[in-house]
Amino acid sequence: MTSFQPADRSSDDDAKPRNWVDRRREKIRAEIERNRRGEYTVPTWVLAVALAAMVGAWLALIFLV
Repeated sequence: MTSFQPADRSSDDDAKPRNWVDRRREKIRAEIERNRRGEYTVPTWVLAVALAAMVGAWLALIFLV
C-alpha cells in the first residue's frame, strides 16, 4: 500500500502574508518597486491643494492690485 504524504506547505505560507504587519510590508515593498519603475502618481489631494493655491493667488492678484 502506498503512503500518502501531504504537499509541502512552506511555499504557500511564503506566498501569503499571515498578519497585518506582513501585508503592510508587502504593500510598501510593492509601492517602492512601482515607483522605481516610474509608475509614480501624485495623490489627488496634492493636486487639489496646488490648484486651489494657484486659483487663490490669481484671484488675489486680480482683486488686490
